[in-house]
Amino acid sequence: MGASHATSRSGPHDRVPAENQAHILIDQRGTVVGWSPVAEGLLGYPADATLGRPAWDLLAGVDPTTHSLAAIDDFAVLLRREDGASLPCRMTVRPEREGAAVRCWGVTLAPAEQGNPTAELDQALLETLFTVSPVGLFLLDPCLRLVRFNPAGEGMQGTSVAEAVGRRPTEAWPGFAAESVERVMQQVLATGQPVIGVEKRMRPPGDPSHEHVYSASVFRLEDVHGRLLGIADATVDVTDRHLAQERLNVLAQAGTRIGSTLDVLDTVRGLAEVSVPGLADSMAVEVLEPVLAGEDLEPGPVHRDTVLRRAVCRSRDDAEPWTACDQDGALPPVAAAEALTDLQPRIVDPLSPPGQRALHSLRAPREDVHSLMLVPLVAQYRVLGLATLCRWGERRPFERDDLTLAGELALRTAACLDNARRYLRESNSLVALRHALRPGGLPTHHALDVAHEYVHAGSGGDWVDAVPLSGARVALVAGRVPGHGVQTAAAAGRIRAAVHTLSDLDLEPDELLARLDDLVRRLSNGPGTVDDQPWPARDAGRSDNGDEAGATCLYLIYDPVTRRCSLSSAGHPWPVVVHPDGTVAPLEHPPGAALCCAGAPFGKADVDLPENSMLALYTPGLFQEQPEDRNRERLADLLAGFSGSVRQACSMLTEALVPARLREDVAVQVARTHTLGPARVVSWDLPSDPAMVSTARSLVTRQLTSWDMSEAAFTTELIASELVTNAIRYAKPPVQLRLIRSHVLTCEVSDGSSTSPRLRHARTTDEGGRGLLLVARCSERWGTRYTEGGKTVWVEQSIPEGLE
Repeated sequence: MGASHATSRSGPHDRVPAENQAHILIDQRGTVVGWSPVAEGLLGYPADATLGRPAWDLLAGVDPTTHSLAAIDDFAVLLRREDGASLPCRMTVRPEREGAAVRCWGVTLAPAEQGNPTAELDQALLETLFTVSPVGLFLLDPCLRLVRFNPAGEGMQGTSVAEAVGRRPTEAWPGFAAESVERVMQQVLATGQPVIGVEKRMRPPGDPSHEHVYSASVFRLEDVHGRLLGIADATVDVTDRHLAQERLNVLAQAGTRIGSTLDVLDTVRGLAEVSVPGLADSMAVEVLEPVLAGEDLEPGPVHRDTVLRRAVCRSRDDAEPWTACDQDGALPPVAAAEALTDLQPRIVDPLSPPGQRALHSLRAPREDVHSLMLVPLVAQYRVLGLATLCRWGERRPFERDDLTLAGELALRTAACLDNARRYLRESNSLVALRHALRPGGLPTHHALDVAHEYVHAGSGGDWVDAVPLSGARVALVAGRVPGHGVQTAAAAGRIRAAVHTLSDLDLEPDELLARLDDLVRRLSNGPGTVDDQPWPARDAGRSDNGDEAGATCLYLIYDPVTRRCSLSSAGHPWPVVVHPDGTVAPLEHPPGAALCCAGAPFGKADVDLPENSMLALYTPGLFQEQPEDRNRERLADLLAGFSGSVRQACSMLTEALVPARLREDVAVQVARTHTLGPARVVSWDLPSDPAMVSTARSLVTRQLTSWDMSEAAFTTELIASELVTNAIRYAKPPVQLRLIRSHVLTCEVSDGSSTSPRLRHARTTDEGGRGLLLVARCSERWGTRYTEGGKTVWVEQSIPEGLE
């Protein structure tokens, strides 16, 4: 509130120029003794006709015996002109003294401003304020007794002027915030400063069911001499402005609360917190099931039988900030309302059938609800849910402005819900891809005990794997694709699938990574030539959008028969290898460049591992806050002498090394090595003589009988016979036959030739060419791996349960 300062006052003569004022001198007997030319022009009497005459002759209709000369200021009189007309004038009388005695009286005359346009406007304004003005105008005397108020004031208070005049506001209108208004008036009387914009709330007689807000301005009334005449109170109904401000406040709160998180339920809770009690007394929000699940939505109106799920319900009487409608967490279905067919918000009669159905979703006294709104939540022409709002009791019903506000809130909420739904969909996709990247468990009685542990931070590109190979060998793999999100996880999945495919070729680690690098270059449009200009090689940091370029990979093969570990790295950290005595096996060979990056050919390292050695593979996220060398030493110290299971080792490493504030995903894989001794592996060197085929069959039968596997003797004899025959007939010495009993029964025949056998489909007239076809039909899988001295053809058969 502010107060304006009053300007200095002036009398009516101050508005008339001095040269236009008439001056007359009157002696003690009331005779005119001085007459100015202006007086002659004003009244029409010449000086010789007025000098010596009584001054009372100039007054129109006034008895001179009732008047005596006295000092007066600004007195209205009616004078008689020479032509007989009457002239209203403003007169000032002042004594002309000679010493202490009054010699004569000086009279100053000025015509009254009857024809002044400003005076006419003032009079018209005064009449308007007290007749047709919509502003309530109340006049009170210095004792705060009502003197007068206009019809607008009568409408506000519901009292006529005759009933209220002479009474104080607290006496005339008890219960209408009169006490606070009187306190303000007392303040204005005491200080003389106006008070502007005092708000008062009351229920006018014209609308007794609803509270109105009025703004009152109170100021003093004074005469030209500053004498206090009373108090004026100008009151305006600002209810509409007040309601508009409340709606703006609701919108301001919505800007900071709705959509503050990418969570569906938190978003609708924000809508409920903003709307109740700011817009409604109670509300409920239902959302479509696909929104809660993060699934796609079809554009356009929904079907009438569409099922929604209750997400939030809130009432102004609830103690909690929001209330779920089902205590066990299940969201009960409700029927879709008609508002979802045309996607338009609407005000609904609570007594209509749609209104009665909508009331079932609200926490409100149904008998007191008098206003109801149904507002669909629509984003990009896709329906996400429905908001139901109601008012009850003495609160005013919903208006068109309230419907507009609800529509604005619904638009913001729907956009935030759609963002949350898309985020949830991407998060679900990322989780699904992460699960797809988890390695499958190795069969029991295998050469390694393997376990893994994932710690997720949202990147999605870290993975580890364990791949069974031929000859009871196992490949351990670890990799990382830089970046975050679904695309990064998908890229990691593509690399993992490529590694599995290349593993079936029984390649050495360095050769497998070389082929993987070629594949990634093709997938990522890596370095090549365009217009004879070389493309720049990609670096390891350009995979933020799910590109395989810059990915790292470690590939390790462990042979339980020879206890040899061969490994190669494409930009990935080397594993930590700890012997049973606690010593760390050094890996001095530097890791190669990342995939699809310029660098030297991938190298290979070979390490002999005693039984029960520990292998720890990890992704770079494990050492996010400390230097890698220091943490590798700590990792080795943690594994040295550890006697628990590999699963416990994974948990121990992640708890000890993973930082609390994780920025990148972490994947850890721990394996404990085992060996396959003479009890499970047997081999024979065979001369390159066709007569040795029958000997090979006998050796196989004898060995299987000693392993209590006579049931597999016939099939294994057939397999060994065909493989040995092909080695002797088409390959070159030395020829070796080997049987391995692990989780499967493996029959291997090695020779000195690098020519790979080819499966043929012989014709009915062919006498040969069916050997490998028979081998493939009698086994689980078969293949060829190349060695430094030739090749090995292997065949795997499943072992009956109980004979492993």
